[in-house]
Amino acid sequence: MSAYGEGRDAGLQPERTRLAWRRTTLASTVVAVLALRQALRGSGAPAEVAGAAVIALVWLLFLWVAHRRIRALAAERPRVLDPRGALAAVACTVALAVFAMTVIV
Repeated sequence: MSAYGEGRDAGLQPERTRLAWRRTTLASTVVAVLALRQALRGSGAPAEVAGAAVIALVWLLFLWVAHRRIRALAAERPRVLDPRGALAAVACTVALAVFAMTVIV
């Protein structure tokens, strides 16, 4: 039987990946909270409120993607992360960073 056959023992790799997704979710939450806090401390201009709403939406989208991946990794034979999920996670991370920097600067 090959190392990639039906009897493949994944070991702790799915658990490490699940923990990495949780750490990334926590880091994303911290960035979103700090960016929201900074955005809402301003004058309350419509642009600031819209920026805060976009940050919250991007954060929620990332949480949805991460939660789906964490649940998938709980299976005995986790499925591979599809390209759409990977692209969504990267896009959310980059967007959150850009919006956070925009709010701070």
